[in-house]
Amino acid sequence: MPNLRFAAPKERRVAIITGGARGIGGASAVRIAEEGRDIVIADMEDASDVIAQIEALGQKVIYLKTDVSDETAVHAMVTQTVETFGRLDILVCCAGVFGKEVPFLEQTAAMFDRTMKVNVYGVYYAHQAAIPHMLKQGWGRCVTITSGARHGATHVVPYGVSKGAVFSFINALGNAYPQQGVFVNGVEPGRALTQMVVPRFSAEHLANPGVPIGRYSDAEEVAEVVEFLTSERNTYTTGSVWSVKGATG
Repeated sequence: MPNLRFAAPKERRVAIITGGARGIGGASAVRIAEEGRDIVIADMEDASDVIAQIEALGQKVIYLKTDVSDETAVHAMVTQTVETFGRLDILVCCAGVFGKEVPFLEQTAAMFDRTMKVNVYGVYYAHQAAIPHMLKQGWGRCVTITSGARHGATHVVPYGVSKGAVFSFINALGNAYPQQGVFVNGVEPGRALTQMVVPRFSAEHLANPGVPIGRYSDAEEVAEVVEFLTSERNTYTTGSVWSVKGATG
């Protein structure tokens, strides 16, 4: 580790990754495990591939089937994590739904409600359940994935609104607990080549998407930033949303 005066000693810490079965969540779970962390994957999807990768690194990993829109289920997942590992140090919220890309007048209140329950309430529940454990030990790192859709996305209004709420949430909690050693941050990845993005576009568009860097990212590139923000090397970043877009803005 660099000579950082305020860095905590590196330990075999425990990380919860919601939505950790695939995509940016899966890549983040593996990347964080590479740094010697044990992992809890909280997801509704099959996580066998990610679990195999983490076990191959010699790290402990458990899968807890969790609907993040269910407050009781989220608190139970965190409780089981602490009962299993004796601690909780890192929370990464990647669980999210995109919803249907349709004109605003075709977007129903039920679609809006479902998106908010997963993308906003799920993040809220997870932080409320996890942060008390981090405060007890005087160290914790939380990262949530947001999106540029927060600036306004006509055909995915529920998704954009949910990501705007997440951005505000990160800004608020980033100032809540830093003196107690708990940092809350976000990552805004633009478009990464995941199951949420690839099916929406033609092969021609994916080969030349028109972004300044000339391509969309791999999930592993986003995971590099997630890992830093959850690490002991992060000694002075809280309440920030880091752009990983291959562009400005």
